[in-house]
Amino acid sequence: MGNEEAVFFSRVLTELTLSFHIIYATIGVGVPLMIMIAQWVGIKKNDEHYILLARRWARGFVITVAVGVVTGTAIGMQLSLLWPNFMELAGHIIALPLFMETFTFFFEAIFLGIYLYTWDRFENQKKHLLLLIPVAIGASASAVFITIVNAFMNAPQGFDVVDGELVNISPLLAMFNPAMPTKVAHVVVTAYMTAAFVLAAIAAFRLLKGSYHIYHKKALYLTMKVGLIFAIATAIIGDFSGKYLAEYQPEKLAAAEWHFETEENAPLILYGVMDDGEVKYAIKIPFALSILAHGNPTSEVIGLDQFPEDEIPPLYIHYLFDLMVTIGMGMVALSGLYWLGKRLKLTFVDSRFYRWLIVLGGPASIIAIEAGWWLAEVGRQPWILRGIMRVEDAATTSAHVDTMLVLFAGLYIVLGIGSIVVLTRMFRKNPVEQELEDRHAERGGDIS
Repeated sequence: MGNEEAVFFSRVLTELTLSFHIIYATIGVGVPLMIMIAQWVGIKKNDEHYILLARRWARGFVITVAVGVVTGTAIGMQLSLLWPNFMELAGHIIALPLFMETFTFFFEAIFLGIYLYTWDRFENQKKHLLLLIPVAIGASASAVFITIVNAFMNAPQGFDVVDGELVNISPLLAMFNPAMPTKVAHVVVTAYMTAAFVLAAIAAFRLLKGSYHIYHKKALYLTMKVGLIFAIATAIIGDFSGKYLAEYQPEKLAAAEWHFETEENAPLILYGVMDDGEVKYAIKIPFALSILAHGNPTSEVIGLDQFPEDEIPPLYIHYLFDLMVTIGMGMVALSGLYWLGKRLKLTFVDSRFYRWLIVLGGPASIIAIEAGWWLAEVGRQPWILRGIMRVEDAATTSAHVDTMLVLFAGLYIVLGIGSIVVLTRMFRKNPVEQELEDRHAERGGDIS
């Protein structure tokens, strides 16, 4: 296998691993917060339905954590096997956030185990709720530290390059690079948003399938309200991300927006297709790119004409940007209308049609996460470490990467199907109605 083939298969395998892992990682970051909110609401309102909601979500969460551990371990292994030159150059810089990510995971896992095994053992439920705080912090901190590694790859700093080696290394300066604030905020908040909409989709689906129990209605209302909050926060952080790109990675912004020439009063191009270098069927919003980039409708935005051709990211990232933004704004509208409809007691938000839209919102949010991640990674091309090391210079020359690709693809198929089967059987054999009856019998009170 030549180097070009090794690079190709290394990129495909890394992309496959990250695309699969991001689903479980997103759920792993967002669901602990949702569990904590549900249990807090249950305690505050003295409502057993919310307590049960937290309990059932926690059971399912354990399965996704187990799969996330496997795929996360695969990523760590593939960094060394597929990108040895990158790890040799920058490995001792990113070792600190990688270690901290592992530490925070074990921190989360310890308290998660204690939380799961102490149900009904606290007379004061508030003490049990306290165990969820380190779980939620650990899950979010894990996302923070692994995103810092990615941010460093986009905005490397905290070192000097002498004869091809990194010297005078400052790990903390490297961690707190210009890309870190917006990237970390965007990843964490979108994880919260996506987890809320996935759980909302499950509740809406149960209602559509004839389970009209108040439990599912409460779950839907809670998750849609939380989803709305974080969807709005995602849009705000997205604006900050655009301003970061304009200052530090203008080539990525220009490629994503198909902004070919440097100009003032720059319009924002949405949708459209590229036909022989010409943009057709696009929607142009006057001055919007200048506002996104600099907050000023007349400001100058750097175009692709300012960069060497071999340093311009692939232009198809424009479609990824459009997909991400369209779904994001769609979820703001969907959840906003739901909240408003409930406040005004409008019946259309309880219709089958609207509930099917909510069901579709769950996988759509996952697709938006995937599109955003691909945009972030492909938009950095051709660099693995921006301005310092190109992807082809970082990859392995092993002749067995194609075999690894097949083996890992098989592993992910087994993990994906297995987790779906286990989760489905877990909740199918233990429906809400039965669990409420069992808890009613245990406590001698009516909670149904």
